[in-house]
Amino acid sequence: MLDPIRNDMIGKNIPVWDAAMKVTGRKQYVDDMRFPRMLYGKILFSPIAHGRIKSIHLEEAKKVPGVRAIVCYKDSPKIRYNGNGEDKDIAKSELVFDQVVRYVGDKVAAVAAETKEAAEQAIRLIQVEYEPLPIYTDPEQAMEKDAYPIHEGGNIIEEVNMSAGDVDKAMEEADYIFEGRYQVPQIHHGAIEPHGAIADYDALGKLTIYTPTQDVFGQRINLSRIFQLPMNRIRVISPAMGGGFGGKIDLIVEPVAALLSMKTGRPVKIVLNRREDMIAGRCRHAMTIYLKSGVRKNGEIIAQDMKAILNAGAHTGATMSVTWAMGGKMFKLLKTPNLRFHGIPVYTNTTISGAMRGFGTPQCYFALQRQMNEISEALKIDMASLELLNLADPYGEDMGSKESFGNSRQKDCVKKGCELFEWEEGKREQEESKKAGDRYRVGVGMAIAPHGNGIYGVMPDTTGIMLKINEDGSLVLFTGVSDMGNGSLTLQCQIASEVLGITMDRITTVHTDTDTTLPDLGAYASRGTYVSGGAVVKAAKHLRGLLAQEAEDMLHVPKEQIEFPNNHAFDRENAGNSVTIEELAVHAKDTHENDFCCSDTFGSYASPISYGCHFAKVSVDTLTGEVKMLSYAAVHDVGKAINPRSVEGQIEGGIQMGIGYALSESLIYDEEGKVKNNSFRNYHMYQADEMPKTKIALIEKLEETGPYGAKSIGECATVPFATAVANAVSNALDISFCQLPITAERILQALSK
Repeated sequence: MLDPIRNDMIGKNIPVWDAAMKVTGRKQYVDDMRFPRMLYGKILFSPIAHGRIKSIHLEEAKKVPGVRAIVCYKDSPKIRYNGNGEDKDIAKSELVFDQVVRYVGDKVAAVAAETKEAAEQAIRLIQVEYEPLPIYTDPEQAMEKDAYPIHEGGNIIEEVNMSAGDVDKAMEEADYIFEGRYQVPQIHHGAIEPHGAIADYDALGKLTIYTPTQDVFGQRINLSRIFQLPMNRIRVISPAMGGGFGGKIDLIVEPVAALLSMKTGRPVKIVLNRREDMIAGRCRHAMTIYLKSGVRKNGEIIAQDMKAILNAGAHTGATMSVTWAMGGKMFKLLKTPNLRFHGIPVYTNTTISGAMRGFGTPQCYFALQRQMNEISEALKIDMASLELLNLADPYGEDMGSKESFGNSRQKDCVKKGCELFEWEEGKREQEESKKAGDRYRVGVGMAIAPHGNGIYGVMPDTTGIMLKINEDGSLVLFTGVSDMGNGSLTLQCQIASEVLGITMDRITTVHTDTDTTLPDLGAYASRGTYVSGGAVVKAAKHLRGLLAQEAEDMLHVPKEQIEFPNNHAFDRENAGNSVTIEELAVHAKDTHENDFCCSDTFGSYASPISYGCHFAKVSVDTLTGEVKMLSYAAVHDVGKAINPRSVEGQIEGGIQMGIGYALSESLIYDEEGKVKNNSFRNYHMYQADEMPKTKIALIEKLEETGPYGAKSIGECATVPFATAVANAVSNALDISFCQLPITAERILQALSK
């Protein structure tokens, strides 16, 4: 995949392609869109956590002026689906509407009306009688043998086991055994744009969906299954996305809008408000993790055994994929020869858990790196030294699958991070703070974690790209890749510019439209740079070959001798012998009756790992329990930063998300299964003025299988954060905090003991 850098676009800071549209308010999101004769949809969500609908009365709601359709379980297709349409093997538990509601926020009915106000009034007039059923918000209760089945077949979805070596024997041979129980909560994605969609079922029987999704092709697959329509009669378009973080992979409101549009023959728009979004969308999996490590006296970890109980929520969602991915990631950091993972995903009557930035890795490495800190403290071995002793080397391999980690630089991340953060000075400050016995205690902590680059080996990991040159030599790049605001389209244009020598101002995109772009697996699994970037390299090289063939005819030199800088083709041995890309396009049309257009599909063929090492310094107020972030450092192994500014932005965003995960964020349920903090007013996400001083560094050692040596950053940026902060707080107080978030209340409770 490596290719000589030709036009200085690789490693250049390029602004996000649509930044000006966003800051001027001209970017059009789904809620900004209007269609002729469009109706407004509203969903009635279940007020109870578990029950069977005994009766539903729609008569009064139908009398509201402007109401055009009301749908419920009686109108719903009877085909069950899983929110993510790509994975055919995952259990399908959802219906568009079901007679059984399984969590507060489950869909009961929906209205389409001429105005929002009419739809809201009609929703309030729908009368529903429920037969209450047992409620479980704790997966360890839901998995008991006599628990009432939330779904047919029981509450344990499918247990997952992975292993390498002989864990039991290694534990017997270990000098020390460390065991711990670690808990992480459900948290909300907090994307600026809530879930919404417009469905338009036209007179020809074609269903078009406009939705801010990370996976237009996956949604098309799912909608085809649900409504039994061929794929050429379903079009999914993602016009813009105000953040995703994994939460906009699954179908949420799209099937409801589609059903209403089919009933009325008119476009229907449904957009959730924030309270609805927080309970009816998706969330990060809560988990309880039991971890046991066998360790030699010198700190060498020779065995680890993990059991993870995952809270799936009310439906399967992405839970099985997260369980498999989490188990696999356990094998991707250390050179420990004996490893075992046992994952138990469990249905509960809570908000559906799904993909969220990191996809199980933040939870897995909260346990692994918290226990690493405990080992460091117990054996009096510096944490950084302990990491370096146990980390795998470049081109190390997964002890289970034997897949190579690629040119992995986790040790470089630790070394560079210690220098950047001034680790030794931080530890001295921590010890001085303890000795002084002041009210404010300083603590420092670190953590390192991996993340993958796509899903090679799990399913075909492909992206299709089409490139078309216009008559004036400008380029249109057609891509199915969703841009969540992370600069994916900017990166693809940079790569196309690098290969073809066409300047960025002459490249535009057509994106995320199932009718006009080639399939892409989806904007998840940190595959945007590694896989989709690789697809652009492949397609652009193909197009460059076509241009070179035409230039050979015009310049009368072998095509191998032709270069393509700055919108030109020239003879490298005679710079005066050149033509513009526009002249090539015109010549091809006039002479050969041909246009320059090509498409290619690229599939990943390796599974390298990205790494990040994070360092945190905190101040803990022992009187109030308040934690203040003092400083932070993050070092990431990215192979090659194609757009360094974008990479740094991803890391900064990951840090912001990590602070909330560590210190404040959690969906809190009452005994009836209702989310008590379902608004930003009482769900604390950290804001810009609460961010610590941050230093960022990149390790750029080229990954041979990546486009221009690049690897991913999107998810890895947020994986180590919560653990680095938890380790810092634990080290400040000499108390081991094994449950997130580490709130002031939990700190005071621990201090009181």
